Amino acid sequence: MTPALTPELLLEAYAAGVFPMAEHRGDQSVFWVDPQRRGILPLGGFHISRSLARRMRGGGYEVTLNRDFKGVLDGCADRPETWISARIHRAYTALHRVGHAHSLEVWREGQLAGGVYGVTLGAVFCGESMFSYRTDTSKLALAHLTDHLKRCGFVLFDTQFLTPHLARLGGVEIPRAEYRRRLQEALAIEADITALPLETDPGQILQRSTQTS
Repeated sequence: MTPALTPELLLEAYAAGVFPMAEHRGDQSVFWVDPQRRGILPLGGFHISRSLARRMRGGGYEVTLNRDFKGVLDGCADRPETWISARIHRAYTALHRVGHAHSLEVWREGQLAGGVYGVTLGAVFCGESMFSYRTDTSKLALAHLTDHLKRCGFVLFDTQFLTPHLARLGGVEIPRAEYRRRLQEALAIEADITALPLETDPGQILQRSTQTS
């Protein structure tokens, strides 16, 4: 019998470098993933393209932290094929209630337009999924999130896998052994994603970024 996905079990798994997934939306079981090559997003190396920089300077959007965790989770699952089953949904909602799962939302005209969610422990943020209902809103979410994590003292942003989309934003792949070494270093550091308010001025993020092209 598959053990319950309690917050305690999830945190133990993330501390060991593994994470759960389901085969599909209706799957009642989960399997544990430990990639041979791990995707990470260097917090000092997020790539802001010219077009994304223009969109940030143009404004017209709002970013929030943990305002609508369920909405972000639902948005990430709102696609034809998803690994976010009902069991996964319940597990991360419980983890959010105990303060170890967080969402960053992007709003346009008062509507949730995109976002990202993940798990925090120590000084590592384990990104789980992101979504966009409007053009570039997931990119906006990551631009604000990477800046915020760095300001709050985080040292590792785990993306689990490296997709072409993440690679264009500065993501890289590292071997499993290297990931586990960095993970252990990050777990020994205290960081708090709620320690500082989100940056509301996109210009400040662009100024801090050294990767604008």
